[in-house]
Amino acid sequence: MSADTIARLKITLDDVRPAVLRRIEVPLTLRLDRLHLTIQAAMGWTNSHLYEIRAGDVGWTTPYPDQDWAGDFLDARKARLGDVLEDVGTKTLKYLYDFGDGWEHTIKVERLIDPESGILYPRLIEAKGHCPPEDVGAVPGGYGEFLEAIADPKHERHRELKEWFADDFNPPCCRRRSAVPRCCRTGSVLVAPTRCQAPAFRLTRGV
Repeated sequence: MSADTIARLKITLDDVRPAVLRRIEVPLTLRLDRLHLTIQAAMGWTNSHLYEIRAGDVGWTTPYPDQDWAGDFLDARKARLGDVLEDVGTKTLKYLYDFGDGWEHTIKVERLIDPESGILYPRLIEAKGHCPPEDVGAVPGGYGEFLEAIADPKHERHRELKEWFADDFNPPCCRRRSAVPRCCRTGSVLVAPTRCQAPAFRLTRGV
């Protein structure tokens, strides 16, 4: 591996059907706090909640000194993807988004490749499935009820949830390019969402 090596990552949202999957390519030099933002952009989350990236029994997040749990994690701003993979000796990471709903993702390193000339990284190369709405509730409870309700006009919460999320929520929509948000279209340079603690920035190779 060199400083320019690119990692192809497969990111799967655990325990969700229809499946939600992304494949992205990122530099091994990418800091974990920016890997978090890259995942947010690729999945379609809005960066509205806390997160954890875990390798083995070690976890990283963006720390908040006034939080009593800050000492439970290492600083994601001080760790880079390649160093973590090498130090822990793994090709699989776990990513937890929203400590309340508890959206668990599995990140697998599929390939290590040389960067392509003229390509900006991180970039999205495959997207399947629509990530759940923010704050809908975890599976099988909140999200399961949401899917049942929007699919059944006779469900007691059908109208309420349709109005809440409009009329165009389609769980497998990312299989059709025309229905994929700009940030989730294959080949896109991933731009981080700007809510919560994250400033707006564009992720480029080597950052």
